[in-house]
Amino acid sequence: MERVSSLSVVLPAFNEAENIRESIRRSLSVCESLKIDFEVIVVDDGSRDSTAILVRDAALENPRVRIVSHVTNQGYGAALKSGIVASSKEYIFFTDSDLQFDLEELGDLLQEAGSYDIIAGYRVKRSDPWGRRVNAWAWGRLMGVLFSLDIRDVDCAFKVFHRSVFERIPIHSVGAFVNTEILVRARAHGFTLKQVPVSHFPRHAGRQTGADMKVIIKAFRELGRLHADLKAEPPRSLECPQDAK
Repeated sequence: MERVSSLSVVLPAFNEAENIRESIRRSLSVCESLKIDFEVIVVDDGSRDSTAILVRDAALENPRVRIVSHVTNQGYGAALKSGIVASSKEYIFFTDSDLQFDLEELGDLLQEAGSYDIIAGYRVKRSDPWGRRVNAWAWGRLMGVLFSLDIRDVDCAFKVFHRSVFERIPIHSVGAFVNTEILVRARAHGFTLKQVPVSHFPRHAGRQTGADMKVIIKAFRELGRLHADLKAEPPRSLECPQDAK
């Protein structure tokens, strides 16, 4: 396994004032323990609370922390893309700012980085409300049918990418569909993928927006757009070793 030399941590955030300082602190602590060159990029997606102020304060305290700001809320995919564009390191890791993942498990993903282009976490036990889990299951099944995408947890926000992935694929989705778009386009370019189990915890502060009707409608619109773009292309499979499923 090749050692990861540098890492960009991308944290999309929308109204995460109650979580963002701890999310940054944990990101810094974990990356420092890994002894690699790193940066933490927080994308404030038009927050209406004090998220941006808290991130700027953190950046003054630690030069490894950077902020990218959207004047208005543009959507999860747009925030993720802004963070990726702003990144400068060899590998790019993204996760949510809501403290529902154990950042200590980042090391488990990086162990696979020398052998795979994409390392995707999947939640062994998803700690979300029942309705949200049902929606996620149905969405995953639909992605499998429409795109032949054999991924256990397509929207799990705990993924590592070699930056060459984003140098070769475009990202058009501005909403929650972005995870599917990235993986489908990566498959079309022949990038390899490993799935790794990760922990998931209940959200204790802030508000989830993934189940909002506007978010869902936008995801279906972006789904239709990608399906139209790729309908003439033969389906391919991301290379996922059987022991990782």
